[in-house]
Amino acid sequence: MTGPEDLQARRAHVLEHLRTHRQVVVALSGGVDSAVLLALAVEAVGVTSVVAVTGGSDAVTEEEIADASRVASELGVRHEIVTTGEFDNEEYLQNRKDRCFHCRSELFKTLGVIARDRAPARVVYGAIVDDLGDDRPGMTAAREFGVLAPLLEAGLTKEDVRQLAEQAGIHVADKPANACLASRIPTGVPVTRERLAQVARAERGLKGLGFSLVRVRHHGAQARIEVPIDEVPRLEAPALRSAVAQAMISAGFTGYVIERDGYRPAGLRQRGAPELYSIEPQPESGQ
Repeated sequence: MTGPEDLQARRAHVLEHLRTHRQVVVALSGGVDSAVLLALAVEAVGVTSVVAVTGGSDAVTEEEIADASRVASELGVRHEIVTTGEFDNEEYLQNRKDRCFHCRSELFKTLGVIARDRAPARVVYGAIVDDLGDDRPGMTAAREFGVLAPLLEAGLTKEDVRQLAEQAGIHVADKPANACLASRIPTGVPVTRERLAQVARAERGLKGLGFSLVRVRHHGAQARIEVPIDEVPRLEAPALRSAVAQAMISAGFTGYVIERDGYRPAGLRQRGAPELYSIEPQPESGQ
């Protein structure tokens, strides 16, 4: 655990880094890491010298866009939502292991154009120490496009970032980590707007049942549902089974699998033996 003095030293390091730039373009997602980076950028160079940019596509949920917009609004920062071009990139659509590289490349390419228009601006994004433990092709894209990672350079962890977010009163301080919807599609299965829409509808339906952290993995006609391990019993409860089934039916699935080991980040995921529930066809209204 980082001590208070150490945390403030790392915070000061980020500010010092940011102050070396006259203009800053922040890649703002709906998560806590980029939100803290945006707040520190405003403190370092002033609100008029910062612009927040969020990439919008079918792989990003409305909730993520809304959280990003709220953070920018609360900090008084100009916020641009740009349409990224990954769906025009066949390398991205093929969904190989380097999918994130192509997605991030499209985003950073767009941010680079915005930075040139505000020259001499630099593009920064919210990578942190925790990201180093995973396979992150997006970090390779950042390096290739010259995108800076001040939080990572200062040695900030997820715990550190959450503490700084709480101190700053940022509303996403406790928000669970998220990834784009394309991460729910198995590697090698092409990314399509239809599959992404199915996942989005299914996760929205489960969140409506009170599950705060949800992953619905797309496996053809079936969905694999992941929630935190302590919420698995409620997901499996007979009283909720009908509502869960209906959420999957509404999303276009015909069956679902509950991950008995609960949700784990990709780098820590180990599959146990799942429990399969078939969704029975529902009678038409009036029959």
